[in-house]
Amino acid sequence: MKVLVVDVGGTHVKILATGQRNRRQFASGPTLTAEQMVSRVKALAGRWKYDVVSLGYPGPVLHGRPVAEPHNLGRGWVGFDYRAAFGRPIKIINDAAMQALGGYKGGKMLFLGLGTGLGTTLIVEGIVEPMELGHLPYGKATYEDYVGSRGLERHGKKKWRKYVADVVTRLIAALEPEDVVLGGGNVHNLKELPPGCRKGDEANAFVGGFRLWQDAGKRKPSAAKSARPRAKRRKGH
Repeated sequence: MKVLVVDVGGTHVKILATGQRNRRQFASGPTLTAEQMVSRVKALAGRWKYDVVSLGYPGPVLHGRPVAEPHNLGRGWVGFDYRAAFGRPIKIINDAAMQALGGYKGGKMLFLGLGTGLGTTLIVEGIVEPMELGHLPYGKATYEDYVGSRGLERHGKKKWRKYVADVVTRLIAALEPEDVVLGGGNVHNLKELPPGCRKGDEANAFVGGFRLWQDAGKRKPSAAKSARPRAKRRKGH
């Protein structure tokens, strides 16, 4: 079975299919709609062969469906028929959760995605629990207002790094993970990682997308219907 993985972000949409070595991408932004995304993904994929689709969505997902419009894209994502638009079976998962799933090595892992916003996911013994901690109050705004791209632009790298260190420390103290992974495009703006953290590879989003379909046939029926996929404790896809 060949999988097309689509990683939708606030600045870019990235795609990769089974058997392909190089990902492809196009710019997204505040006017991109779900219909436009699908049309451009299909055109960009070109002659790539795929049987199913994994979609990393930048917002909350419940029972395989987006339940809130993305903060950094256009409208029309909730209620859109993705399966009909792609013409393939599809699994939709929060984008941070998909990247977290790709970097999971076991135990209790906290993933924090430093991108346009702040993606947050907790994985406990293979159970993926996407969270929306980035929108919780922090300072005079929210976590993601300080450690997302807006915070980086507003405060500059030096202050932004201090906010990242503080936020990571707070979340580690609250959730007590065994493993902490920092991912997202802005992780490269850190001079050094906070204590106890490791850097996630951007390619993990694609690994996670492939794992969604690799694991599906091995779950119990009740688990297969849930929005919390299990992760294999091995690398690769």
